Amino acid sequence: MKQGMVRSWLRSLLLQASWNYERMIGIGLAFTTEPLLRDLPGGVEGERYRAALARATQQFNGHPYLIGLAAGALARVEHEALPEEQVKRLRTALAGPLGSVGDKMVWAGLLPVASALGMVLAVWVSPTAAVLGFLVLYNAVHFVLRGWALYSGWNGGLRVGQRLGARLIKLGLRLAGPLAALTVGFALPVVGAWLVRHLDAQELVGAGLIAGVGVVFARWVWPTLGGNRFGLAAVAVALLLGWL
Repeated sequence: MKQGMVRSWLRSLLLQASWNYERMIGIGLAFTTEPLLRDLPGGVEGERYRAALARATQQFNGHPYLIGLAAGALARVEHEALPEEQVKRLRTALAGPLGSVGDKMVWAGLLPVASALGMVLAVWVSPTAAVLGFLVLYNAVHFVLRGWALYSGWNGGLRVGQRLGARLIKLGLRLAGPLAALTVGFALPVVGAWLVRHLDAQELVGAGLIAGVGVVFARWVWPTLGGNRFGLAAVAVALLLGWL
C-alpha cells in the first residue's frame, strides 16, 4: 500500500473543516493529499513537493466521501511528473462527476435508507437502537466508500475516470433510488401509526384531514411549499384556532 495512505484517509474525515466560498474544499483536498506527496523527489523541502501542494490548495468542489478519488489521482500524477496544465485539466474534469455521483449515492440513497432504518428501530425497539442503527449503517458504508475512493484514485492516476464506472459505483447508483423509496415508504406508515396511536376517532379524522390538505398542496396548489413549512403552518393554524 502506498506510504501515507492511512494518514490521508484519516485526514479526509476533516476535509470540510476548512470549507470556504473562495476555494470550496480545495484546502481540505490539499490537507488530504499532503501525506501522499511527502516522498516526492526532494522530500518536503523540495520544489516538487511545494509546487504540488500549492496546486492542491486551489478551488475544488465534489462530494466529500468520493474526494479520495481526486486526492489519490492528483498525488499519483504529481509523482509521475505530468505537466502542470495536464494536472489542472484532470482536477477540473473530476469536480463535476464526483459531485453528481456522490449526491445520488449518498444524499439521495444512503442517507434516506439509514434514516428510515433509524425511524423503524425507534418505533419497534428503542430510541437508543435507532441512533446506533443509523450510525452503524451510515458510517459502515461511508468509511468503506472513502477508503475505496482513495485507493482507487491512487491506482487510477490519470485514468481515474474509469473508476467512476466501476462495478461498485454502478451498483450503488442503480440501487440508491429504489432502496431509498422502498425503505422510506415502509418507514412512514410505521412511524405515522406510532404517532397517532393515542388519538381518539375525532382526532384521527382531524389528522387525516390535515394530511389530505398537505397532499393537495404538495401535489397541485404549492409544490415548492415543502413538508417542514406546511407542518409549521398547520401548527400555527391549530394554535390560532385553539386560542379562538
